[in-house]
Amino acid sequence: MAKSMRTIKNPFFTSHPPSPFFHFSLLFFTPPKKSSPRYLNHHHQTRCPAPQFFLLLIALSLLFSGVSFLTSSLDPGSSTCVSTSSTSSLKFFISDVDHRQILTSLAVSSAPTLIPLPVRGGHSGNMTEEEREFWKQPNGEGYEPCLDFSLGYRKKSARVSKEKKRFLVVVVSGGLNQQRNQIVDAVVIAMILEAALVVPVLQVNRVWGDESEFSDIFDVEHFKKTLRADVRIVSSLPSTHLMSRQIIENQIPWDVSPVWIRAKYFKQLNEEGLLVLKGLDSRLAKNLPPDLQKLRCKVAFHALRFAAPIENLGNKLARRMWIEGPYIALHLRLEKDVWVRTGCLTGLGSEFDRIIAETRMTQPGYLTGRLNMTYTERRLAGFCPLNAYEIARLLKALGAPRNASIYIAGGEPFGGSRALEPLAKEFSNLVTKETLAHKDELLPYTNRSSALAAIDYIVSLSSDVFLPSHGGNMAKAMQGNRAYVGHRKFIMPNKRLMLPLMENSSVSESEFSLVTRKLHGKTQGYPESRRGRRDRDVIAYPVPECMCRHRKHRAASFF
Repeated sequence: MAKSMRTIKNPFFTSHPPSPFFHFSLLFFTPPKKSSPRYLNHHHQTRCPAPQFFLLLIALSLLFSGVSFLTSSLDPGSSTCVSTSSTSSLKFFISDVDHRQILTSLAVSSAPTLIPLPVRGGHSGNMTEEEREFWKQPNGEGYEPCLDFSLGYRKKSARVSKEKKRFLVVVVSGGLNQQRNQIVDAVVIAMILEAALVVPVLQVNRVWGDESEFSDIFDVEHFKKTLRADVRIVSSLPSTHLMSRQIIENQIPWDVSPVWIRAKYFKQLNEEGLLVLKGLDSRLAKNLPPDLQKLRCKVAFHALRFAAPIENLGNKLARRMWIEGPYIALHLRLEKDVWVRTGCLTGLGSEFDRIIAETRMTQPGYLTGRLNMTYTERRLAGFCPLNAYEIARLLKALGAPRNASIYIAGGEPFGGSRALEPLAKEFSNLVTKETLAHKDELLPYTNRSSALAAIDYIVSLSSDVFLPSHGGNMAKAMQGNRAYVGHRKFIMPNKRLMLPLMENSSVSESEFSLVTRKLHGKTQGYPESRRGRRDRDVIAYPVPECMCRHRKHRAASFF
């Protein structure tokens, strides 16, 4: 696994081996040890080499150290991810930054929090060419994690990480991955406002009634430790900042910039010492300065580790899938609330569609945008989740083996087993966390949707292929995380172009398969840059802010 962080350049700590002449010269420049009787009693009689000899040794040392440095710089195995120039190294060394604190933090976050199991791939001799192609992993093109923060950021974060006067409290809501997004932005806003962050408060989920707290889902100490060189994180407010009544700021517009955040809240935070924010979901701009984008990645991929019981169970289930061979993870959005929110038909018949319509009428606030579109228009525009029949046709068209193991992530589908029948008819090896877990293993997580979603997340990350039936927070998080840990195969269905073909009875299965593979050929986990796309989230598209290209791949691209 490639290192995701780069060692800070320091004139006293080089990444290349020092020249032998450097060690030789140290014999003459190192003073005698204090315990030496000669040093204690006769140091006035010590004879020194001639000044010319010293100058010669210095020149030789500098010469061969420089050659060694240039050699290591030209090594094709060297990383090109560090953007901090060598001219800033000395400035950094003499700055007021706490080096040990930063180096410790970098060591903590040197590897992603979740390390998936190795891909199994399709190496069986009795596979067809289409099946081998289906299991084939994308070319990562040499992109590796590299969170090389600038000198200015390091100096500021060294100050912010010791903040004791200004405190930020953030209340996050929604499902697991929605909460994760808001926690990421909470840390970034704390950095923008130069405030200490209180461990985020998880609001009770109004859909599933989940009352989990932050420590029930995430490893609090790891969260603090990983970010201790960036933002000071505390478990609770100090007594000096407790207030009987506190205004909650929840009217945050969309796509706000760091400048807006500071102009709106910094003065208030300075005067009162406390700011409470709620409703952060997708409010902070997707485009931020590079250092803040890197901080987003550091929080999402390094700091947010799941609590040990959840992580252990998720890893157990992943191993049970993995040991049987390569597997697919499907994130099926077939839950009742999804049908209600999207304004789509279930595909299960008029009886089920009537239930959804009645629920939608009693809860109109759940329906998302595009209110003026018909069901058919919504579906053909790609705003509806793929149902089990459509997923089955897509997998067949892409060459998935009929005997492939398929892990189904997500909540209970509306319609129960009937909703999965079209998929089970084509692919019989369907598995869920409920069928994979041993007796009572899931018992501690009854009515805890966020913990169950975290288990799905862990198992899905280790899959050879991940495919979501609908866009959303889980799909974006998995897309970015799979890229960050090595560009594992990720298939985002092109519903707008694929569904009309499904509807066209004149298109044969072989023609549909051929066109479908072409539609998805370049969107299966290959590196996709966020550059130039303001609507892309760096958590879903970590290239180029959080991932950079290895030198040998950059050189090869010129030929």
